[in-house]
Amino acid sequence: MRSRIRLVALALSFSLLPAASFAQAWPNRPVRIVVPFTAGGTTDILARALAPELGKAFGQNFIVENKPGAGGNIGADIVAKSAPDGYTLLMGTVGTQAINPALYPKMPYDAAKDFAPITLVAGVPNVLVVNPANAAARGITDVRSLIAYARAHPGKLNMASSGNGTSIHLSGELFKTMTGTYMVHFPYRGSGPALLDLIGGTMDLMFDNLPSSLPQIKSGKLLALAVTSAERCTALPDVPTIAEAGPLKGFEASSWFGLLAPAGVPAEIVIRVQQETAKALASPVLKERLLSQGAIPSGMPPADFSRFIAAETQKWAQVVRASGAKID
Repeated sequence: MRSRIRLVALALSFSLLPAASFAQAWPNRPVRIVVPFTAGGTTDILARALAPELGKAFGQNFIVENKPGAGGNIGADIVAKSAPDGYTLLMGTVGTQAINPALYPKMPYDAAKDFAPITLVAGVPNVLVVNPANAAARGITDVRSLIAYARAHPGKLNMASSGNGTSIHLSGELFKTMTGTYMVHFPYRGSGPALLDLIGGTMDLMFDNLPSSLPQIKSGKLLALAVTSAERCTALPDVPTIAEAGPLKGFEASSWFGLLAPAGVPAEIVIRVQQETAKALASPVLKERLLSQGAIPSGMPPADFSRFIAAETQKWAQVVRASGAKID
């Protein structure tokens, strides 16, 4: 009887330990970062660039797991429903956190309530890329000639995306709306497989995140017509913006990527991960690596990231309404 009482007392004492004590002991086993898209895309590239840095900082492995599907909703939902113990993180995107709630009539998670924002990792422009051979066969050499061909041949161009609801998809929908064109949308389970078909010629064009397309652009396998940011990108200084190349005044559709944890995770863990992420992103080697790939490192504090997500959610809800895009 006495031993049973001691066990109960011991269990109660552990349950009453403050969250700070738990957070200080974290992590004592590997941490997984869920990427809600396939390998090879920008979400995956950023997660795999950051994971080793966090591993060195915390003395534990940070393992990247790809869980693609439903425009990122499957992977994000896995994290939303995981234990809030700091051992499962999400490399969230503008799609999973800001676009999908307006695009999908029914969401498996609440983007605003089911996550604890940690930090914005990086922002990147999207880039309009085309298959060079397919473009040449149609006389497409720039944004103006693309618009002219699409208007004259509705439904004859195949537009790939990394998935329904991603900023890649919405960039294309916004372009179609503003130009009065119709191109057939083919959603993939990430940028990687979409790029393979674009390079192979099955697809004609794509609004891809710049880091995942940049190597293919530099090798000549893809032709970049324009970037979707408000200003030109330092990684592709000779490539115009869509706003100036179209010209399509006011066109801007960039992407962003950030770390989030399940809601209820100890605040101390959130702060520690944000601080170490910010240090890693500010290091000369990683910072230069990301900038050369077209990504702009951030590392903003959790409260700022939370406000940023809220503003982005409002912005993209307007874009979704204007485009008329919906996912059943």
